[in-house]
Amino acid sequence: MTDQVNDAVERAAAAGEAWRATPPAERAAVLEGVADALHKHAEELWPAAAEETRLPEARLRGEIARTAAQFRLFADVLRDGGWVEAVIDHPDPGATPPRPDVRRMNHPLGVVAVFAAGNFPFAFSVAGGDTASALAAGCPVVVKAHEGHPRTSDLTAAVVRRALPDPGLLGLVHGFESGAPLVRHPLVTAVGFTGSLAGGTAIQKLIAERPDPIPFYGELGSVNPVVVLPSADPAQVASGFAASLTLGVGQFCTNPGLLFVPAEGGFEQAVAEAVRATSGGPMLTDRIREGYLRGVGRLAGRLTVLAGGTPVDGVTPQVFAADLEAFAEGLPELAEECFGPAAIVVRYRDPADLPAVLRRLPGSLTATIHAAGPEEARDLVPILGRLAGRLIWNGWPTGVAVCWAMHHGGPWPASTAPAHTSVGAASIKRWTTPVAYQDWPADLLPPELRDDNPLGVPQRVDGRLRA
Repeated sequence: MTDQVNDAVERAAAAGEAWRATPPAERAAVLEGVADALHKHAEELWPAAAEETRLPEARLRGEIARTAAQFRLFADVLRDGGWVEAVIDHPDPGATPPRPDVRRMNHPLGVVAVFAAGNFPFAFSVAGGDTASALAAGCPVVVKAHEGHPRTSDLTAAVVRRALPDPGLLGLVHGFESGAPLVRHPLVTAVGFTGSLAGGTAIQKLIAERPDPIPFYGELGSVNPVVVLPSADPAQVASGFAASLTLGVGQFCTNPGLLFVPAEGGFEQAVAEAVRATSGGPMLTDRIREGYLRGVGRLAGRLTVLAGGTPVDGVTPQVFAADLEAFAEGLPELAEECFGPAAIVVRYRDPADLPAVLRRLPGSLTATIHAAGPEEARDLVPILGRLAGRLIWNGWPTGVAVCWAMHHGGPWPASTAPAHTSVGAASIKRWTTPVAYQDWPADLLPPELRDDNPLGVPQRVDGRLRA
């Protein structure tokens, strides 16, 4: 297993030398070629994923399209040039102290290790957002394939490699045993991970034990609280919640795991009725199914079952209920993620009682408010803003747009680095490091830092942004 990892990492490092020197416009064209290849081979890819994951055709086709769109987004990011954050401060001998000529921009780190997720065989896997953003930054990638879809991983890697100038830019290793040597490899400069809290914690420990600890960008677990205020419509909340809770059999990191509702107004009854109309389904792997059943058993031992859907393949959507006071007494255990179609409905009698409990929740990827107008929610906004990386108004957290403004991250345990995102244009920054050039000869400066700006990138010159 160590030989497999060594070979993949060393090939990636060798291929990365030319890749990091490739002009951004040329890298952008390569990324668009990858997107084209994914579309071209969709008829080969989705059936393999369907066989391994039991996900439906429509879902997998959509995921392939999303994966290709991520590569196209980063082609646009490269052509824009703002990601390098070019800054130029010209010399000022009259400053205190005197200022030399200083210029700074972001450069690629090096080989990036990516741990593929089990719940997205394309969008968060071999050709997922971590891979796309790292390649865009100029970094080669070695992916540790998820055991839930090994054949899909091999096929995807083959498709992507044919579109790359050097197939070594995308390494792929299999097996649980390959994870530790990949993280420990001295040529690996950063790690991206999407998975469980236990898995992420184990990787963090491995990184801390390295002689040179490296950046770790992990997405680990999230309960994504939803706060329903008295002015919201019970029927709309109930139908939207049930649909979001059971989407993909609840196997999304943005699943709404906590729903705070008024004790009056029929909210609880409407939610129970909507959940009873849902059904379970086959989960991605036996391991995920077993974890879900353990999580449901843990909640059943402490809370009242509010409603359950129709069981399918041994999986039943389950919603539990608790008063706000009892829920607060059960923290932090009751706010642990139960990955799958399970949630807790928390009843409250006065919205004024919510802030004290919300402040005690663990970090989440998202937090949502349902209300008829903004005034009712105003006091909750600063609390939720410290709790989650994405705030949603009268919507549902499942579904993460791939765009420039998206932030998919949050305080621990949602992620290990809340200032960074794993989705959207800004995710490229994880795989870069800034370098400053002081009194550097103009002929040796990167094009992005030259006064004539031959690439036309946005530059901040003497404190002012110039596009």
